[in-house]
Amino acid sequence: QNLSPRTCHIRFAFLMQSSKQNSEMKKVKIRLDEFCFRQFDDPFYVGTKINTEKNIFISQVNERITQNTKLVEGYAPFCKHIFLPNFLKGITVNSVPITNENTHLIRTGYLARNEKELPVLTRWIPKESIQASEADFLDLILYSREQITEEAKQMHNEMIGEEYDWGLISVKGQNEDYEVPMTPMTALRNALGKAEGGSGVPLDRDKYIESVRYWEKHVAIM
Repeated sequence: QNLSPRTCHIRFAFLMQSSKQNSEMKKVKIRLDEFCFRQFDDPFYVGTKINTEKNIFISQVNERITQNTKLVEGYAPFCKHIFLPNFLKGITVNSVPITNENTHLIRTGYLARNEKELPVLTRWIPKESIQASEADFLDLILYSREQITEEAKQMHNEMIGEEYDWGLISVKGQNEDYEVPMTPMTALRNALGKAEGGSGVPLDRDKYIESVRYWEKHVAIM
């Protein structure tokens, strides 16, 4: 097939850009952030629990990320998501739709994710009260090195000297291959600022209403 010089130039530019993007993706280094350690080490952790060694898990993640296609934009410029098919046994979904059959199982209480954060009102179904299904996907939530460093300063945590591009702060088992809205209380905590354990991102009213509409019909399993 004979192609015009302009068409050849466009195709060449596209191939060069694709090659550059693939190269940049393979250079990305993901580090397991200490905030995520609780999903491995804390026997009382109430979210997605990961039953494997931390170094093995992050090696598996980095191996799969080099074969992945994109970083998905998160709720702020410093936040990204990567959605991987679930490759771990025992990872179940961490929320379910609210139905007439499970409404009576719902509990509420004030919970904090660690001793430095303010407790916030939380709603959940105890995991021992419901049979959760195996998750189809893992939502890997990433924060930039700059954001993690700034939050560590505000919370008076130890600074990390290791070089990396993104820190893995949370892993969520779910059936969707896209971001599920964060809970309204998480959005409010973020707006409180870094000193209280949030990210410092101001409250977005539209996003908050979107979150309410989702979570008034769903409940976390904890």
